[in-house]
Amino acid sequence: MPATLDLDFPFTGRWLVRNSPANRVPSHGTSLFASSYAIDFVPLDAAGRGTPLGLRALLRPQPPEQFRGFGRPLLAPVGGLVVSAHAAEPDHHAHRGLPSLGYALGQRRRAAAGWPALAGNHVLIEQAGVVVALCHLRWGSLLVEPGQRVEAGDPVGLCGNSGNSTEPHVHLQAFDHPDPVRARAVPVTFAGALPRNGQVVEGRSRPQSQST
Repeated sequence: MPATLDLDFPFTGRWLVRNSPANRVPSHGTSLFASSYAIDFVPLDAAGRGTPLGLRALLRPQPPEQFRGFGRPLLAPVGGLVVSAHAAEPDHHAHRGLPSLGYALGQRRRAAAGWPALAGNHVLIEQAGVVVALCHLRWGSLLVEPGQRVEAGDPVGLCGNSGNSTEPHVHLQAFDHPDPVRARAVPVTFAGALPRNGQVVEGRSRPQSQST
């Protein structure tokens, strides 16, 4: 098992890095469910802009459809075997500004409900004993199923706002067992590096192989 797993970005286009383990470990303030080295990516538009935080969004929750990245394709960051694929959780409203304070009060309740309540819709891909999780996918958007083999860059679903998520984004983490309750966290890099909070990264499509 590698000490650090190097991955492709699980998307194309520009995304903003949040909660990076390059800034602190555990990255999300907890080691629960093997999340010490987890990282979040928030989708941006082609110009590198996020969804504006207007007065209305400061005061009340927003439908996820109002976010620029909601429904953007997500890709397998590594080749391997799909060991879990869950897509039954609804996408809920986003909580920014004042609504985020009320949402934070429910954090303990969601954690007590276990991994599915936090991850929402998710895909787990195993390679050489390491499992990579993509979480918070859009309801009903999964394109893979358990037992299926995927290559890095294959479409797996869409960016959503399910589970423990304040706005549409993708949460990625790696661990050493298919059950996050029993697993230990595995550090990850992307093309040999680990981006920091606030950095804008750009994922690119892999070139398609051509027959001769």
